[in-house]
Amino acid sequence: MRSSGVGSGVSGLRSHRSRFGSGFEMTFRSMRFLDEMFPGGDRNLGMDMTWVTGRIAVGGGIWNAENMTAVARTGISHIIDMQIEFDDTPLAEPHGIEVFWNPIDDDFQPKPAAVFQRGVDFAIEALDQPGTKLYIHCAAGVHRAPMMALALLCALGWKLNDALRLIETRRPQADFADVYVRSVEKFLPGYAASRK
Repeated sequence: MRSSGVGSGVSGLRSHRSRFGSGFEMTFRSMRFLDEMFPGGDRNLGMDMTWVTGRIAVGGGIWNAENMTAVARTGISHIIDMQIEFDDTPLAEPHGIEVFWNPIDDDFQPKPAAVFQRGVDFAIEALDQPGTKLYIHCAAGVHRAPMMALALLCALGWKLNDALRLIETRRPQADFADVYVRSVEKFLPGYAASRK
């Protein structure tokens, strides 16, 4: 586990141009959730979900209709399912939740940039819509989901170490394997270049 502390979305936003160049842009609606915090209290209804920001949650597998109902009750409108083990799409359809199944193995091997690109594109499109909430999950919410959340926050302008600390502070069980962090680091320059 790395050092703790909450990163500042505002400072990340101020620095996004210097880190990625002037061509790296994001919409105001995508940015504004960065400093929102989920209100106090247990609103996860028994699900293994951690609210990293007011609109992004990270956690473990959903697995069944009862858990999907609990997810829907939290206001989740979009899901990035990183687990190779199970596709949530059929469970989410009755709730009108849009699922992006982005399956990867938790094998401690480098992950291709395409995995992050697909997830970030889906997430930004979802978060551009007012009132939406995103749940990023894998089977246990320890490796793959935090890795995808890290890529998303960085794509939205957070410094990598600030985003990492934020996720670890909010979700202490997150474990950032070095190979996964390096995969995110390798993805970011290409992502920034694609936005120019």
